[in-house]
Amino acid sequence: MSTALLAVVAVILCILFRILNVNSQPSKPAMFCSDSIFLETVLKIAPLLNEPYIPTRLWGFSGHVQTIVHSIIGRVRCPWPIGERCYLHLKDGTTLTYDVYQPLDLNHEDDFTLAICPGIGNTSESVYIRTFVHYAQCHGYRCAVLNHVGALNSVKVTAPRIFTYGHTGDYHEMLMHILEKQPSTRIVCIGFSLGGNLVTKYLGEKNRILSPNIVGGISICQGYCAIEGTKWLLNWQNFRRFYLYVMTESMKAIILRHRHMLLNEETKQRYKLNEHEIITAATLPELDEAYTRRVYNFNSVAELYRWSSSINYLQNISLPMIFINARDDPIVPDALLCPVRNFATTHAKVLYLELAHGGHLGFYEGGLINPNPVTWLDRALVALVGSLALVHADSTLKNGVAKIQ
Repeated sequence: MSTALLAVVAVILCILFRILNVNSQPSKPAMFCSDSIFLETVLKIAPLLNEPYIPTRLWGFSGHVQTIVHSIIGRVRCPWPIGERCYLHLKDGTTLTYDVYQPLDLNHEDDFTLAICPGIGNTSESVYIRTFVHYAQCHGYRCAVLNHVGALNSVKVTAPRIFTYGHTGDYHEMLMHILEKQPSTRIVCIGFSLGGNLVTKYLGEKNRILSPNIVGGISICQGYCAIEGTKWLLNWQNFRRFYLYVMTESMKAIILRHRHMLLNEETKQRYKLNEHEIITAATLPELDEAYTRRVYNFNSVAELYRWSSSINYLQNISLPMIFINARDDPIVPDALLCPVRNFATTHAKVLYLELAHGGHLGFYEGGLINPNPVTWLDRALVALVGSLALVHADSTLKNGVAKIQ
């Protein structure tokens, strides 16, 4: 009996050790960059990129645990920064909000605003956003955080739409309003997950006239291609279908929470919406077929996904750009990362950072069980913002010298 019990315990421990991946060792981020001058400038301000990322020892080497802890707990001892909520009333009747947080370090010489686009269904109240905002404030940066339409419980939906994967108009409206209030500020665009896709798409849209105040962009944990990404998420391998289920239910909850506007009789007739199909949708493609592609006037979900995917806009990006992904991200599999690797190795002023660990937006570091309050990602992002500021300053200086000559 004791032998059988020991065997069961041994099997459980083996499974736990495999899930937790405790045999892995810390490693440096892999850097893909064809522009040696750009990379050298980045590393001046962000030397931590040449150091190993050390996840929380007991569970930080598991992409699943990193992702789940991020989703459920967020961050350790998360501060609650104090900001000002701005309300914009758009032409289509939408009420758009974003929150502005002023720098806490007033000794910072330059005026920089970090224009932050959160992940799917997230807002300025999301824990990982609050932690990063507070850390950035302490380093002298103003932060402006977009609240995705429909995601805040406290703000009513006033037009028959919410946010979606490829609609960059809301982000543009926030940027323009920031520049009205702070015309001399320089802007670094930062996007997390879905927000990373939106920021990348925004910077690469052909007909988009970008403000000269924008100095560059940073994307974290995006999937680049919605069509290919969905194929992977529909697969049960590596529990991806579970994550798809969670995202689907989250999107449905937002739609149903605002059903008085999104699913009233007039809206349903205008867009040919079937409320039963929306409620019973089991996956994001089913929900997008029943709701999203109809509201945004696409003939098919595939057409919606092509329009939404940042991979189709990379070639048009001219500003400095930094991408970050983790190989153990259970939502964004390694197969989706090839295009951004290729892009970074064939274009100037582009850097792609690929970490072995970190999960989806986790990147917890330090400790055996309890991680540090500030994550590797928080530290890296503030350093990378400084790097983009230096790249911009060097470029401005060179252009000034060229004009004088």
